[in-house]
Formats: sequence, C-alpha cells, structure tokens
Amino acid sequence: MSDSLFKFMLGAGHVRGVVVRLQSTWQEMRRRRQHDALVQNLLGEMTAASALLAGSLKFDGTLILQIQGDGPLQLAVAECQPDFGLRATVKTAALSAQVASLPELANAHGLGRCVITLDPRNKMPGQQPYQGIVSLADTDGEALGSMATVLQQYLAQSEQIPSWLILASDDEAACGLLLQRMPISGGQLGTVSSEEQADEDFSRAVHLASTLSRDELLRGLPEELLHKLFWQEEPRVFNPQAPHFHCTCSRLRVADMLRMLGQSEIESVLKEQGEVDVTCEFCGAQYAFDLVDAAQLFRPEVDKPPATPQRQ
Repeated sequence: MSDSLFKFMLGAGHVRGVVVRLQSTWQEMRRRRQHDALVQNLLGEMTAASALLAGSLKFDGTLILQIQGDGPLQLAVAECQPDFGLRATVKTAALSAQVASLPELANAHGLGRCVITLDPRNKMPGQQPYQGIVSLADTDGEALGSMATVLQQYLAQSEQIPSWLILASDDEAACGLLLQRMPISGGQLGTVSSEEQADEDFSRAVHLASTLSRDELLRGLPEELLHKLFWQEEPRVFNPQAPHFHCTCSRLRVADMLRMLGQSEIESVLKEQGEVDVTCEFCGAQYAFDLVDAAQLFRPEVDKPPATPQRQ
C-alpha cells in the first residue's frame, strides 16, 4: 500500500486540513531501528505529525519536530523534508515497567519541552532557522497526556490558529489528521457574522472528526476517511503527496562532522581503535574511516586528488 498525504478544504473554505497515512515508510523506519513499544509508538506519532505540520505550511525547507525529555526519554526527533522525505530517531535510557505514558516517559520532572524548527532550504545571508518551544504541560502546569495535545498547544501559542488533531501509531502504520480554522480572507477583519460562521464551521468539523477512533484512523484509507467524516461538508481534496523514508546522511556529511571534531581527536580514536566508525542514528547506516581516509580529511584542498564517487 502506497503512503499518502492529502490536503483538503471543507465547505466555504473556513476549515483546512491534512490527513496522512504512513505504512511502507513506517515499516522501513521500524526495520532499521527497533525500540520499546511505548517509545516506538511515540516516534510513529511524531513522524506522522511532522508530515501533517509540513503539509499545513507554505514553507520550502525542513521541518524538525523534537521532544526534549527529562525522563527516560532524553530526545526524540522527526524530520520532514520539502518533498515529504521522512526520518526519525530517539535516545532513551532504560525503561521500567512503570513507565506507561508520555508524561512518565518525557516529562517526569516537569521540564520536558516540544521544539519545532523550520530550517529554510535556501537561506538568505544571516538568516537563522525559526524555532518554537512549548512545555509538555498546560498553562496550569498539568502534564499533557498525548503528542496530539502537545501539538495543539504549540499551534495555539505559536501560530495562534485554532487547531485540532488526532495521531495514532502501531506496528503497522503511523497516521494523523489535522484541522485548522482559516482566518477570514482578504487580509482584512471579517464581519461579526463571517467570523461567527468560520467558528461554527470549525466547531462542526471538529465535532465530526472527534467521532473518529484511533483504530479507524489506523485502518482506513485517507480518501475513505475524508468521505466518511465530511461528506456533508463537500471536501475539496488537492493532489496527493507521497511521503517516503529518506535519510539525508552521507559519507561526505560524516566527513564534515569528523573535521569539526578536529585532527587530534580523530588521531586519538585511530590510535586506540584502528579506525573511526560512525553509525547514523536515523537509519543505522555505518561509515568507516581508516588511517588513509582520516589523512584525507585534513589534507589541504590544493593537495587533494579529484573527487571520485564512492559507493555506500
């Protein structure tokens, strides 16, 4: 089954949405990196969420969704490229049997954070990536119990757009549905009646979407779900996107990282181990640099032979 992401509008255009289903992409991620079930499902939801958020934005660049935890989960990252290439990774300590929820996993002491970074593909001189940060607790300090509620808080605080979403992940698929209330068009304040109508349309869409269970989200095709939920709203569905697994690691990027560590550090590792081995945390690809490779890293550019393609 091919993976798909659909953008759509409902009714008079006051509500926009994105729905995504990842099956082959998610299976490829699971094949490369295995984790405890709780962590694995969180990573699946984050991967689906990164695609939803990227699909809701007019942005040419990489969207990076992170959970910086203060519990057994130390860091979880999901990335979505402009062409909906996806990858994800997680770093955790050992999990006890008592850890059974997102707050216990990532916000044990109330210091967990959700970070979303937008990194433009073609940066202007001096341009920095945009970054938004929210707590894993609500304004009253109560821990948020799901990735969906964390992101709803982020969207409300950072984008100030009323939003609703549902996320689900299991061994087979990672899926999500996002709804957002559109601002009145034309760049001007709408009338009271038009604002009220937009609020009413959004509330109705959320009410209909709230009837969707996580199991239905995981088992249904996006097109079928949209028809089942919103057929009375006459959804206008745009051309589908094709999410896919794609890791941006490469031998050249690893070489650049090793140069940043410095020649003395690399020589120390070589002396101790005979070669420098690097494993990509996202896809598990392994890169080995022996004494000759390491010497090339720090050789002046003018002395280097022409570059030749290398097979991974």
